[in-house]
Amino acid sequence: MASTYKEKLIKEIEETPQEIIPKLYEMMHHLRDELIQKAKMSGKRGSLKGIWKGSLVDEKLFSDAKSSLFPYEGK
Repeated sequence: MASTYKEKLIKEIEETPQEIIPKLYEMMHHLRDELIQKAKMSGKRGSLKGIWKGSLVDEKLFSDAKSSLFPYEGK
């Protein structure tokens, strides 16, 4: 089935006006790079270190969140 899509892409390119080809190439190149990059992602998440830097968290909110996640603690 991949060859069918390849043939369709080639046909689309052949039917595209010559003056649009450079822009089409640029778009295809960036799209291909983006898709390949996402496919290569290992599933490892990057560090979230510093994401809360400078944020203030109300102690009551922290306490409520903790008790909702860990209702068995504090009993």
